[in-house]
Amino acid sequence: MARSQTKYIFVTGGVLSGLGKGITAASIGNLLRSRGLRVNLQKCDPYLNVDAGLLNPREHGECFVTKDGAETDLDLGHYERFTGEEMTKDSSLMAGRVLAKVIQDERNGKYDGEDVQIIPHLTAAIQDYIQAAGSGFDVHIVEIGGTVGDYESLSFIEAIREFSLRVGRENCLYVHVVFLPYLSASQEIKTKPAQNSVRELRGLGIAPDILVGRSEHPANGAAKRKLSLFSGVKEDSIVLLANANTIYEVPLTLEDSGIAKVITEKLTIAENKKAMLKEWRLMVERATMSYDRKITVGVVAKYLDNSDTYMSVFEALRSAAWWNETNIEIKWIDAVKLGETKDNSLLADCNAIVVPGGFGSRGVEGKIYAAQYALKNNLPYLGLCYGLHMAVIAAARLNGLKKANTTEVDSTTPDPVIDTMADQKGKENTGGTMRLGNYDCHLTANTLVSKLYKQLDIVERHRHRYECNPKYVAKYESWGLKAVGINPASGLVEVIEGTENKFFVACQFHPEFKSRPTNPHPLFDGLIKASLS
Repeated sequence: MARSQTKYIFVTGGVLSGLGKGITAASIGNLLRSRGLRVNLQKCDPYLNVDAGLLNPREHGECFVTKDGAETDLDLGHYERFTGEEMTKDSSLMAGRVLAKVIQDERNGKYDGEDVQIIPHLTAAIQDYIQAAGSGFDVHIVEIGGTVGDYESLSFIEAIREFSLRVGRENCLYVHVVFLPYLSASQEIKTKPAQNSVRELRGLGIAPDILVGRSEHPANGAAKRKLSLFSGVKEDSIVLLANANTIYEVPLTLEDSGIAKVITEKLTIAENKKAMLKEWRLMVERATMSYDRKITVGVVAKYLDNSDTYMSVFEALRSAAWWNETNIEIKWIDAVKLGETKDNSLLADCNAIVVPGGFGSRGVEGKIYAAQYALKNNLPYLGLCYGLHMAVIAAARLNGLKKANTTEVDSTTPDPVIDTMADQKGKENTGGTMRLGNYDCHLTANTLVSKLYKQLDIVERHRHRYECNPKYVAKYESWGLKAVGINPASGLVEVIEGTENKFFVACQFHPEFKSRPTNPHPLFDGLIKASLS
């Protein structure tokens, strides 16, 4: 029996950036998957980068890593958390990657001497990537980064317009997310910017099927009627989304608005079953509940002005907290300041400490000091990737190796407890030496970590180059540490525990990427439980 035609949903944004196109796309994916449909998502970013690996996290947010090692935009984290599905490299497409392919194809003679142009060559390449990513799924949801009207987004907008000619307009649905500003002077929601955005999108050849009106304050039926009148979108195809208590409420708001029914009818999708949202509703109830107890978790980091930098870490902490029925305060601790001042008061009110992943020398001494503080004060500690490196250095320095360091920071350290491996020497500035994506790990039986995972063989996602130096592993136990997780292929250390601490755990991988709001990751769950004990 032939597989049915994939249906495509394109999500664009207007008026201004940061409206939540990614949350909207992920929420639609959540609702369609809850109906038994096979759903995939994809982010098309207009940046002239090949991938997100070198983007500044302070400006762009975290680099989310997929199971197959793609360095991607943080929206893919939302896609995974909202749908429970693992994305791949096909779910991330940046303009630089498309341009590189088109140029290489031209060099290889693919175009037979044609003048290579934005239209049709670049737009056709974009469509090829979209179609390949959607192959085999009932519905493929594509988020277009940026805002309609941006110069760099035009080739993607044109590509998705042309795409309806390729697969048929009946197989494409366009969702436009707009902003509805509130004027306090007149105490009213204004729809004019949204009207203008729809007009601009129509001018580019796309008539939106659904409008999502984002606002800081709740909008009323009058705003919806006005939007419908001036945009040509039916009222039942317009959904108003005011700020929510948690982003995980958005699928439920969309479901209650009836928009999922509109989508399935417009795309003539036969629903296999009613939406199965019982577990999701229970999670949202927990996420929005106030509890009798509270913990403070200190995140020792160098990027303090953009919470998106550690999006997956924060979401993993929050989900673990509410499943343990506790309120959580995430306290930012400036790693640079802590390293300079050694001020214990910055850590004294914390019930637990997290040192997240990172690169470079800035703030390193503060992170090492935080790990030492946790070791000495039996304070629950979770080190993620770079946080593992800091933990090993901290323990080594507390036990006599005063100049222990990572060669990433100090290439002349006499005790390189963290180092590049022999086969990586001389390749530190190339991407080929990075461990990216899924790697196996074997846990030692009857350890804290194995009890948290409830299994001995696990698979976790990596993004790093430097490793625990095997020459020092035999000394760990004399430092109060124990290597309890090993990569079976390479023998490299993946997880350590503090032998004298109730919870001192650090891992070479990024467990936050696999945490889900309905199923918190075992390491984050363990950290929260330890902080409550």
